[in-house]
Amino acid sequence: MTAIIVPYRGATGKQRLAPTSELERFALSLAMLADVLHACTPVGPTWLVTADEEAEALATRLEVRLVRDSGAGQGAAVAAGLSAAEPGAALVVNADLPCAEPRDLLALLGALPADGIALVRAADGTTNALALASSSLFLPLYGPGSERRFREHAARLGVEVTLADIPNLAGDVDTFADLERLEARLGPSTSAALAALQLEPVR
Repeated sequence: MTAIIVPYRGATGKQRLAPTSELERFALSLAMLADVLHACTPVGPTWLVTADEEAEALATRLEVRLVRDSGAGQGAAVAAGLSAAEPGAALVVNADLPCAEPRDLLALLGALPADGIALVRAADGTTNALALASSSLFLPLYGPGSERRFREHAARLGVEVTLADIPNLAGDVDTFADLERLEARLGPSTSAALAALQLEPVR
């Protein structure tokens, strides 16, 4: 089966989710991770790469496999997850995609060219999800403009690359405005965490 890798930075991530407090940001981040993992596990064996204790406890409850994150960044986390999984095809799914459903991951797999790469681009030009025909095709190219770099990497390897149009995987959350924009499509854990917030009106 196709391995699925989910890197999760933990409580230090999502600093742009103002006007939430640190505890509220952490609750939202963990809720988004829960929705992502619930989308992944019906599709294939899932590895969570993290150093966050709360995320590890969540993974244990969901019977998701764990890989310890070294703290060297998203690319290194994904590489560690791919090394832990069985060789072969893999999906890499970011932890801030709270609209994701199993059918979205299956659609990404369906877009994967033989021996190639499929990816989902975020609105800012970064990469939200990857499908790899082989884990050996991965390079740690994350950061601003990563979607373009992954396409250039595929071209250098001489393999086909597909840009998949999957709205629920394109809808990542960096700011509170992103949550509000996606509210109607959020997964149950994120919806509950959002509803629990006690925010003061912005003046």
